[in-house]
Amino acid sequence: MNKLENHMSNLTKAVPHLVDSIIVRGEGAYLWDHNDRRYLDFTCGIGVTNTGHCHPKVVAAIHEQADLILHLQQNTAFHAPMLRLMEELRKVVPSELNTFYFANSGAEAVEGALKLARQVTKRPNIIVFQRAFHGRTVGAMSLTTTKTIFRAGYQPLMPGVFIAPYAYCYRCPKAEANPEKFGFDKDCNWALEEIDFILHSQTAPWETAAILVEPIMGEGGYVVPPKRFLRGLRKICDDYGILLIADEIQCGFGRSGRFFAFEHFDIIPDLLIMAKGLASGMPLSCIASKRKIMDETVPGSHGGTYGGNAVSCAAAAATIKIFEEENLLENASNLGKKLLHRLKEFKDKYPVIGDVRGLGLMAAVEFVKPNGKIPDKEKAVAVKNACIETGMLILTCGTHDNVIRWIPPLIITEEQLEEGLKIFEHALEKTA
Repeated sequence: MNKLENHMSNLTKAVPHLVDSIIVRGEGAYLWDHNDRRYLDFTCGIGVTNTGHCHPKVVAAIHEQADLILHLQQNTAFHAPMLRLMEELRKVVPSELNTFYFANSGAEAVEGALKLARQVTKRPNIIVFQRAFHGRTVGAMSLTTTKTIFRAGYQPLMPGVFIAPYAYCYRCPKAEANPEKFGFDKDCNWALEEIDFILHSQTAPWETAAILVEPIMGEGGYVVPPKRFLRGLRKICDDYGILLIADEIQCGFGRSGRFFAFEHFDIIPDLLIMAKGLASGMPLSCIASKRKIMDETVPGSHGGTYGGNAVSCAAAAATIKIFEEENLLENASNLGKKLLHRLKEFKDKYPVIGDVRGLGLMAAVEFVKPNGKIPDKEKAVAVKNACIETGMLILTCGTHDNVIRWIPPLIITEEQLEEGLKIFEHALEKTA
C-alpha cells in the first residue's frame, strides 16, 4: 500500500476527505480499509448506497450488462437497460410524471431541469431557498445557498435567481420571538408569506419559471418542513403558472421512509429530480416530468455523452426491484422511528443538542451552545471525529457545520442501528 499512499498527495485539495484511509472493500453497512479496519458506514456515500455496499443483486445486474454493452450514447439508439429502468420508474413515480431524461449526476440533472423550466415557460427567473444545496456546477452553484465555501471565489454567478427563507421552524424568527403562536405545530405561514413578498417585490410571477425546493433539506441541515409549506408552494405555483421542481437527489429513493419525500406532503411536483440512491453507486441521474412539459422542449437542445449509461441503468433497474423484494421502505420507516426516539432521548440528556428532526432514515442532530441556539460547530465536529475513532463514519452538514446527519443504508438491521447509537452516545460522553 505504500505506493498508493504516496499517490494520495497528488490529489487536489479542493476535495477534502473524511478519513485518510484507503477503502478496499464494502459490504452492506460496512467498509474495510487497507489495514483491514472495519467501519460502520452511516455516510452511505452521502445518500447513494441506500441498498448497502455491493448489494449482490445490483452487482449481478452490473456483471450481466457489462458482458453485453458498456456504453451506447443515447443520441445514437435505444438500449434495453434504459427501457427496463423506465418501466421500473413508472411503478414508483406518480403516473403524471411519465416522461424521463437521464444524465450522470445530481448537478447535471438540476442544470437540465433549470433549462427545461426556462425553455417551456419562456420565463427567466428561478426561486430557491436559503440553505439549499443543488450542486457545484456554475448553474447549480448559483442555486446553492448552503454555505459560502461552495460559492466563494467563483462569483459573479448566474443571474435570475431569487432566494427565499425555507420553513426551518427551529430557526424561524417568528417562532423564536413568539413560540406560543408560531412554530412547526402552529398555524405559521411566514415562509410562504415571504415567497408572496418576493413575487411582489423582486421577480414578478409572469417572469418566474420555477420554484426549486428540496422537500426535505439535505446539505443545509436535514430540515423537515411542515406539510403546509410544501402544499402552499404547490398552490402558489398553480395560481401563477410556475413550475414546481422537487430536488429529491438526497431525500429520495426511500431515504424518508417513502420512495420520494414529497409523498409525505400530499403534493406532486411538475418536475422530479433524482440521483444518488437511484443506481446504488453507479453514476446516474434522472428528471421525470409530465409529457406535455417534456414535449415543449426543442429536439437536440439538451443532452450528454454519458447520460443514461447502459451499466448504470441496469444497476438502477435492479435497485428499484430490491426496494419491493426486500421491503426497504418499511425498514426505513420502522427503524427511522426508533432512531428518532433514541436521538430525542439523547437531546433530553445532553444540553449541547438543540434539535432532533427527521423522517425515515434521514435524521439530524443539531448542536448548539448550552442555554441558547448559537450553532456549535466545534462540538459537532468533535462528536463526529469521536465516532470515526470508534469505528463509525458519519458526516456533518448545515450552514455552520453544526449538524450531524444520519444516513445509514436502508438495509441496516436493528442491531446495526443499535451499534451506531452506542458509538454516538459514547462520542457524546467522551466530548462532554
